[in-house]
Order: sequence, then C-alpha cells, then structure tokens
Amino acid sequence: MNKVIILAGGQGKRMKADMPKPLFRVLGEPMLEWVISACEESGLSDICVVKGFMGEMIDEYLGGRYTTVLQAERLGTGHAVMQAVPFLEKDTDGNTLVLCGDAPFIDPKAISEALEIHTQQNNAVTVITAELENPHGYGRIIRTDSGISGIVEQKDASDEQKLIREVNSGAYWFRTADLIGLLGKLECTNAQKEYYLTDTIAIALAEGKNAGAYKSENPDIIKGANDRKDLLELNTYARMAVIGKHLENGVEFTCLDGITIERSVEIGAGTEILAGTILRKGTVIGKSCSIGPNCIIENCTIGNDVNLNNVQAYDSRVDDNVKIGPWVQLRPNSHIKSGVKIGDFVEIKNSTIGEQTAVAHLTYVGDSDVGKKVNFGCGTVTVNYDGVVKNRCVIGDNCFIGCNTNLVAPVKLGKAVYTAAGTTITKDVPDYALAIDRGKLAVKENYSLRKLKSKLDK
Repeated sequence: MNKVIILAGGQGKRMKADMPKPLFRVLGEPMLEWVISACEESGLSDICVVKGFMGEMIDEYLGGRYTTVLQAERLGTGHAVMQAVPFLEKDTDGNTLVLCGDAPFIDPKAISEALEIHTQQNNAVTVITAELENPHGYGRIIRTDSGISGIVEQKDASDEQKLIREVNSGAYWFRTADLIGLLGKLECTNAQKEYYLTDTIAIALAEGKNAGAYKSENPDIIKGANDRKDLLELNTYARMAVIGKHLENGVEFTCLDGITIERSVEIGAGTEILAGTILRKGTVIGKSCSIGPNCIIENCTIGNDVNLNNVQAYDSRVDDNVKIGPWVQLRPNSHIKSGVKIGDFVEIKNSTIGEQTAVAHLTYVGDSDVGKKVNFGCGTVTVNYDGVVKNRCVIGDNCFIGCNTNLVAPVKLGKAVYTAAGTTITKDVPDYALAIDRGKLAVKENYSLRKLKSKLDK
C-alpha cells in the first residue's frame, strides 16, 4: 500500500504568530488541508503528518483523521521523515510520497504521474520538480542520461549549474523499504548539523539504485509561504485561479474588488458575483443569480434566479426566484422557499419561510414554520426564547401579521389569520380569525406640561 508523509513541523517565525506554519490559511483552508486534499484526490489515504512547533494544534485540526508523529527537535527534513519510520514499517511493500505541508499547490496530476514514472523506472527515489523562469534560491536538478545525479543547492552551485531552471519542489516518491534504509544512513556532517532528505539521492546512487525526476507542468507546486507577504501572494494567486475557473464556466464578474471564493464553491452559468462578496466552503449557487454586493455566504445551497443584496447567510437553503436584502441575515438551518421576498433589516433563524411569503423589513423570525403567501408587517418578532428553552411558532398559509406583532412561542396561527398592529399573541389563533390585543388606551392630558415645565418656560 502506498503511503504519504507530510512535513508540517515548521514554526514560521517570520509569520509572527504562535501557530504551525502549515495551519495558515489560503482561501479559508489551512495549507496543510490543500496538501491532504491533493493526496486524497490521488487515491492516497494512508497519511502520516509530522508535527513540531505547537503540534497539539495540528492534532486538534486533524481530529484523529490521520496518524501524527512529533519531531521534537528541528534537525532537518531527513530527521523529520525519520520520526515516521514506525509508520513506514507497518507496510514496506509499496511506495511513500513525502510532501511539504506548507506548499499548498501540489496537484493530483503531479502526484499520480510522478508515481507512474517512479514505478516504470524502478527508482528508489523520484524527485518531483518544476521549471521556473527565475530559479534563484532553489536546489537545481542535475540530470544524467539514466536519471539524475543529485540536487545542488543555490549556495553550492557553479555558474553553469545556476543556469539550470529545473528545481526541486521538495516532494519525493520513495520505495518504502529503500526509504527506511536510506534514512538510516543519513549523516549530519554539514554546517547546519542537520539531516537532509536530499542526501538520500547520493546514497541511493552510491548503492547502485536508480534515482529519477518527474518534471511537473505546473510550476506553482513550488510556491510556499515564509512570511505574511508570501501568504498574501498565495491567497492572491489562489483567489484569481478560482475566479478564472468560474469565468470559464460562464459566471460574470464586472469588478473583482473584495471578492473571495473558496475553491469548493459551485456557481451556475449566468450568475453575477458583485463586489465585496465572500463565498465560503460548501456553498452551491444556481444559474442566473445576482449575488452581492457585500454578501457573505457559507455552506448554503442557493437556487436559480436568486437575488441576494448585502446578505449574510450560513448553513441555509434558498430556493428559486427569491429576493433578499439589503442587510439581511440568514442564520443556520433556515429554508427560504421559492418566490419569497425578504427586505431590509430582517433576521431569519432556524426557520422555514413558505412560498411567496413577504418579510418586508425590521422583522425577526426565529424557530418558526411559516406557510405560503404570508405577509409580515414591519417590526414583527417571534418571541422564541423564554430564558431557558427555545420554542417554535407555526404560522399558517395566507396569514397577515400586523406591524409590531409579538408572537410568543409556542404559539400557532391557523390559515389566513390576521393580527392587528401592536398585538401580542400568547395563545393559538384559529383559522380565518382576527387577533387584537391592544389593551385600553389611557390619555393623561397636560402630562408633559407638568413634567417639562422648567424646560418649556425657557
């Protein structure tokens, strides 16, 4: 069985934050997750993550999904892989992929094609490489007629070698049994007193084993982040790549200011995404919608022909031909059915809003089941929380809720119920009834003349 070792022990001091560098996010996902997902898409699931600085944060993030091992001392890439030897020894028949947890753009194609080359050439080690316009700072790949002879670092390269544009990505395929043996022969005789994984190539060649290189067509597999500026560049690159994909699929953008779309988001053709819109994980948007400006949509399913303007929506569903906004919040577990109109300063929480219902403005609907063709007057509130438990309201089809109505849950309105403006509903109302509860109006004449006498005299 093929295995994966992901090196995720970097501290990232230049990030100036107390967290492992691979947990810094690109388009909302840790760089480590990008690497893991590339492995999973390649059919690789036996993964070991080598943690280091604040490794408990790695464990917390992974939540037991994969094996982790601790590199207590930072003694080089070879030393990091050594910590995973017990993981490797569980099955030594296959091959092992070694990746960097802070190089998020490794892609499934490179992983799969490199493995194919690795097995075809019967290599002990195969380096995944890329060709860069400016290779400065990267280890150069020295090729031979039969494979490669090694990797030369920038500081050690001759003038001729510095002209080589094929560089080491930091990703490798090894025969698992060979990797275990090669790790046992690494030495820390360099100036940094570290064990370098690149030294395994020279050792393998000295033992008469094959070493090769697979050159990826995607130079972005090299990209990583050492500081916040690099992280911004990764986010910018990923952001534009995702937007480019949606442009190819027929999504319209007239301005890209403030638009961020995470890579798992799906958008139908003919939909327009306006400035300031953030679309997060798990979101699926249908065709011919207008989303924005200034929307945040997370883990929602949005139908066709939907108009969202200044809306924040989380873990909810919006059906076809719905118009919402501006300044509306859909909190989790809300379902807005087709033809609904929701206006400004409305909050919907854990509720179903039936077909063609109108919630025009300044209204809170929480923990409620609302029928079709209901009209909510301004200032309506479902009073769903009594300080201990939350209760539901049920509102039948064709109800007319007057302005400033309070529905004190649990309460049920039947079909076509009217409530008078200013009414507080505390018990169920039968079908076709009018509910009025305003109390007796008391007018105290000249009240303000007495109360404000000192001010009115001035």
